[in-house]
Amino acid sequence: MSMDLPVSGVIPISDMHGDDEDETRRLRDMETKARDFITNSDWCGGIRDFYFGDGIGDVVAVFFARIIPARPSVDEYVWIVVGDMPPAYLVVDDCPTPKAALEGYIWEMRRWVALAEEGKSSRDVIPVNVPATPEWAETLKSRLDALEQKIMPFWFNSSDHD
Repeated sequence: MSMDLPVSGVIPISDMHGDDEDETRRLRDMETKARDFITNSDWCGGIRDFYFGDGIGDVVAVFFARIIPARPSVDEYVWIVVGDMPPAYLVVDDCPTPKAALEGYIWEMRRWVALAEEGKSSRDVIPVNVPATPEWAETLKSRLDALEQKIMPFWFNSSDHD
């Protein structure tokens, strides 16, 4: 597995561990969810390499994958964000680190929330696996607020994730 990647701040998935055994187990469960999410996409023909960016068990985790594109137009590298909110993938273009990927996730999900508050959806925003209703918009908005205000300021505090 080559570490010559188009991003920084990730480690091989085999090196992933939490603060204790319980959190490591929860992160491994989140890894499974991230792998399932991405491989269930029709544009993904499989996973070549899988990496860990950062995470808090059962809350949020950022993974990075080198996939086997099922079509020529599909990017080979993607970020995957999973947790106590809808899973999503992001391309690498504007997200060179796990922190940037999570910030991109929050920004994209807020675009979805703004439409869903009015009961609308659009193919121009990130796909979300819940109905675009004001109720779901409020639920997701509160989780995004907590993530942005209570987790982001403290989560990425090492130089590996700047």
